[in-house]
Amino acid sequence: MALIEGKTGNWEVVIGLEVHAQVVSRSKLFSGAATGFGAEPNSQVSPVDAAFPGMLPVINRFCVEQAVKTGIGIEGKVNPTSVFDRKNYFYADLPAGYQISQFTRPIVSGGSIALDLPEGRSRTIGVTRLHLEQDAGKSLHDQHPNLTYVDLNRAGTALMEIVSEPELRSAEEAGAYLRKLRTILRYLGTCDGNMEEGSLRCDANVSVRKPGAPLGTRCEIKNVNSIRFAMLAIDYEARRQIDLIEEGGVVKQETRLFDSARGVTRPMRSKEQAHDYRYFPDPDLLPLVLDPAEIERLRAAMPELPDRKKERFVQDYKLTPYDAGVLVSERQTADFFERVAKGRDARAAANWVTGELFGLLNKAGKGIEQSPVSADAIGALLDLIADNTVSGRTAKDVFAEMFETGKDAAAIVEAKGLRQVTDSGAIEAAVDRVIAEQPEKVAEFRAGKDKLFGYFVGQVMKATGGKANPGTLNELLKKKLSG
Repeated sequence: MALIEGKTGNWEVVIGLEVHAQVVSRSKLFSGAATGFGAEPNSQVSPVDAAFPGMLPVINRFCVEQAVKTGIGIEGKVNPTSVFDRKNYFYADLPAGYQISQFTRPIVSGGSIALDLPEGRSRTIGVTRLHLEQDAGKSLHDQHPNLTYVDLNRAGTALMEIVSEPELRSAEEAGAYLRKLRTILRYLGTCDGNMEEGSLRCDANVSVRKPGAPLGTRCEIKNVNSIRFAMLAIDYEARRQIDLIEEGGVVKQETRLFDSARGVTRPMRSKEQAHDYRYFPDPDLLPLVLDPAEIERLRAAMPELPDRKKERFVQDYKLTPYDAGVLVSERQTADFFERVAKGRDARAAANWVTGELFGLLNKAGKGIEQSPVSADAIGALLDLIADNTVSGRTAKDVFAEMFETGKDAAAIVEAKGLRQVTDSGAIEAAVDRVIAEQPEKVAEFRAGKDKLFGYFVGQVMKATGGKANPGTLNELLKKKLSG
């Protein structure tokens, strides 16, 4: 159990997360308006989104399917009947004065998410519910010195609110939860997980207590838009509450915002309770009744999810759990690796993808989908290593040129004369030359200075332009030096 040390002893942090995931859909939850990111303000707004009198919402079937798929993906129970409610509150960017959401009867109940933690540890965190709701618009306070502008492009966009049980015990666990949930959503294709564009946002409920004591008073940190900020906000808020209690103060239940520039949370408003929103079933929407056969159809079409894929990579490819976890963290990376590994040494393929490829991609600021070297091209390079055309060391130089120029490995090897020397006679002649030129070093080696073996290897490699087959070279050197 992760504990925080205070002046009066250890404290336990209790964290629950409410994640708002924007549904991947070309139109909104209750209207046909578009959902593209970055459009001109108020250019994607229907009369329904703007709450014109007499406008009636019509449910988007595809958004419902996306929520069902997500519910199955987090191992929740998809409820055959769910109900949409009106959640009443008044913001300038909420034209109707209420949000259509789900409260007492959500589309998904329960579920769980397995966390991948350091040192091979894991924990399973319960999910309370997943419900569908519409997003609000956006108020812009920095466009005019005296006025607030309102952009309704997001108004009515479909969101899945995924609520965890209060079972997370540290900022690190909260970060692992968000990373895993985002990975699952991306595998399913139900949310793109792009926190920079606001399509995945997090509210964190944080409280502290002495180990084994009843739950403390919680504060909610609203609308955190990055995993790193969520972790910083949780850590700061937990320590703030501990310091406050130890100084004789009392934690007030409230909503707070995270100031990323200063790294602190600050009060926003007193925390509302459910009754403050005056929930009641939306009279314009009938209960949502799902066909059990449709649910099973969606279940049968589910992709292989990250946990199962990780197990398969460990079992079939003999990868370490760590390497398998890195490779399955994004579906595109896992697919890329499998194309490289097909018919080849899987561990070598994993090392090249997570080592050489990731290193150059990170340096270039690119994702794997932007890689200038295809999976097939990396596979062809591995084939050249396997058949002794090039050494592993030379292959790294070849790969760097492949990444820079887009040329294939074989063409680079031939153009630069990098083909490995496998002729034992030629290598033996180079070994003999080096030994003949270094009688003092040979004497030192034979007198017990074993570390000089690497020196001789380097000299022979230098003499052959780095093209000598390492296995043959080592074998011949050992034989000659021991003679």
